Amino acid sequence: MKARGAVLSRRNAHPATISDWGTLSPGDRVEIIKHAHVVASGEVEEVSKSGNVLWLVPASPSEKQLFLKSDGVQVRRS
Repeated sequence: MKARGAVLSRRNAHPATISDWGTLSPGDRVEIIKHAHVVASGEVEEVSKSGNVLWLVPASPSEKQLFLKSDGVQVRRS
């Protein structure tokens, strides 16, 4: 028998999405999700003052990426 708390519930298995991007700070590790699929991951470089635009430095070597909240993407901490 497993000890109490050893089994994660489905709710706790994945971090919640962040609705207020303005709470993110440079260096935070995040995943970008669209249509329930991770489309990018990396470190936050900058977030606009409005909290609607996020610049991401990808985990794999490539160019910085820009994400707009209005495009329907979600962000969660990784």
